[in-house]
Amino acid sequence: MPAIVLIGAQWGDEGKGKATDLLGSRVDYVVKFNGGNNAGHTVVVGDKKYALHLLPSGILTPGVTPVIANGVVVDVEVLFHELEALGSRGVDVSRLLVSANAHVITAYHRTIDKVTERFLGKRQIGTTGRGIGPAYADKINRVGIRIQDLFDEGILRQKVEAALDLKNHILLKVYNRRSIAADEVIDDLLSYTERLRPMVADTSLVLNRALDEGKTVLFEGGQATMLDVDHGTYPFVTSSNATSGGAATGSGVAPNRIDRVIAVVKAYTTRVGAGPFPTELFDESGEFLRSQGFEFGTTTGRPRRTGWYDAPVARYTARINGVTDFVLTKLDVLTGLPTIPVCVAYDVDGVRVDEVPVSQSDFHHAKPIYETFEGWSEDITGARTFSDLPPAAQRYVLAVEEMSGSRISAIGVGPSRDAIISRHDLLE
Repeated sequence: MPAIVLIGAQWGDEGKGKATDLLGSRVDYVVKFNGGNNAGHTVVVGDKKYALHLLPSGILTPGVTPVIANGVVVDVEVLFHELEALGSRGVDVSRLLVSANAHVITAYHRTIDKVTERFLGKRQIGTTGRGIGPAYADKINRVGIRIQDLFDEGILRQKVEAALDLKNHILLKVYNRRSIAADEVIDDLLSYTERLRPMVADTSLVLNRALDEGKTVLFEGGQATMLDVDHGTYPFVTSSNATSGGAATGSGVAPNRIDRVIAVVKAYTTRVGAGPFPTELFDESGEFLRSQGFEFGTTTGRPRRTGWYDAPVARYTARINGVTDFVLTKLDVLTGLPTIPVCVAYDVDGVRVDEVPVSQSDFHHAKPIYETFEGWSEDITGARTFSDLPPAAQRYVLAVEEMSGSRISAIGVGPSRDAIISRHDLLE
């Protein structure tokens, strides 16, 4: 059975849980391979709505083993808060596995994240302030703390004290903030050790053995392609690799074991935080998309920036990730619009550019070139086959499919888990 990578095709919030739901009981493991609790996704099960931030969405599917892999940065307090919240609602959370090699977000990471962002003023990146960037920076600087360190108090103390030697100087002398006591950090982390111990595993070994046994493993990326630290709109990106290549490094499963790459793309475009966004709307159309699509951050509650579908971004995603299938979500949000523009290229200083510019400056100044499609007014939330869609909606889907570089295998037509049209089997 296959290893499948599921990633976001835009700037996040595309509705990746919809694709996970479509695979349903055919998946044995769902693996979070990057990011932390800086992004969230909402999953609707029947009449219940669940907001997840750090946990893989597979934790809501009976029989699936959810895995937090080595590429994730883990805020242990948030982890247990989410587990307790789900447990109180009757969700079985006992199957969760956490990589011993995943890095830990500490109190000083959160503090530095917040004060640094405020210090930047107008140059702010739009971080959530949850310590993600500083934790990844420590990882790359080789001064990070890993989950396994929580089980050796001596090693933990050495690492925390060494980290705070420098960080306290920065907090005091640069940001005029109070220093952080090492004992506070250590005591806080050690308070979770016994609850954490049964979950910790060599998750790379577990996942490779699962594939050897013919199990299906779904690698679920946090954030999205345009927020990837290497391939996104740098520096307005996240601190990890949210693309399909990140699934290999973030999980310890080799790239030649990956069979399919599914990219989730919204029928329009949104992003949170600063950075270039060529199709962004500042008029009533943008507010229509925001209100109809309830475009507010799951983690932060911030209003999302909204814009029309950007076909060059979808083609870029298809190329960077090796996309085999797109899942188009929130098509129902477009219902009621008389016409629907789609960005087919950009105007950069009077020159037509058909692909995402490699120059950040060019992309920042790119003006969308639109092709306009007829809208529809019929309610499509009950559609379950492609032929159930109004002709105008069908034409819209076929048009963006042709522009986007890979087939659209499924279409989301409403917020509920079953509000989806399957056009092609995502496993074939």
